[in-house]
Amino acid sequence: MIIDMYVCDAVIVIRELPAERPLVAITSYDNRLYVLYARSVNQVEEYDLDDGEDADDDDDRDFYRLRLLRSLTVPGLHELDAYDIVACGHNRCAYISDDLNECVRRLALTDGTVTQWPLNDVPACLSLTARFTVLVTFIEVRKIKEFTTNGELLHELTLPEEMVTPTHSIQLSSGEYLVCHGDIRDPLHRVCLIDAEGRPIRSFGGPPGSGNQQLNTPVHMAVDRNGFVFVADLRNHRVMLLSPVLTYVRTVNFLRETVPGYRPRVHGPAEVHFDSDRRLLFVVDTDRHHMGQVVVVTV
Repeated sequence: MIIDMYVCDAVIVIRELPAERPLVAITSYDNRLYVLYARSVNQVEEYDLDDGEDADDDDDRDFYRLRLLRSLTVPGLHELDAYDIVACGHNRCAYISDDLNECVRRLALTDGTVTQWPLNDVPACLSLTARFTVLVTFIEVRKIKEFTTNGELLHELTLPEEMVTPTHSIQLSSGEYLVCHGDIRDPLHRVCLIDAEGRPIRSFGGPPGSGNQQLNTPVHMAVDRNGFVFVADLRNHRVMLLSPVLTYVRTVNFLRETVPGYRPRVHGPAEVHFDSDRRLLFVVDTDRHHMGQVVVVTV
């Protein structure tokens, strides 16, 4: 099985993702791409980012295909249980947040072994720290919890009350945290920088809107090695790039209507993932109920 990609200028579009398996999330490390689907009969698919092949079709200019290496089964993960996935090259595993069963599932990428640990709260998105520990963000209780690779709780941080619906958090090398929050229950839609004690330092955004200084449902983030922040601005259907001090830089274009075979959607972006080694930004364009697409942007 293969995933097909079109290359056009700085944008690559992975386009033939089965309609019966809406996308949930993606992650990568080294030269592997991992795709987590909803309604996927509990599987994570692993693709080779380097070993692909050109298409034979004469009409497909710059057409390229990623090769599927294997499908990894995650027992007990069904339908729309999964919320996010993040891969860790250091521990050779992938972590999956399971919001229905309130747990994190640890998938060993060496032999496919699956273990899990309970959270006792509904998890949202995941991230890795520089120490290769796992950060889990909890929307309803407004918390960030840090775990070892085996599920030992190391640290718990309660977020400020003004962050009503936090979905994703990232710990920076400084020890500070980036947190994005904002949905229909939240009067503020922002990306915030907080210190190690949870105190706000600065923020970007405010009341929801579509201007260059506004966000509307920021749901996920990615940070490059220089501290620039990519924000999945869901209801504005855009990816916004912020400076390390959280000022507006530009909007990252990933909706390329001129790309053959690519059908721009109105649901995403639901997630962003940045490959620092390749300078590739992966954008998950899906609402988890319809056919999704992954757009790969060179930056």
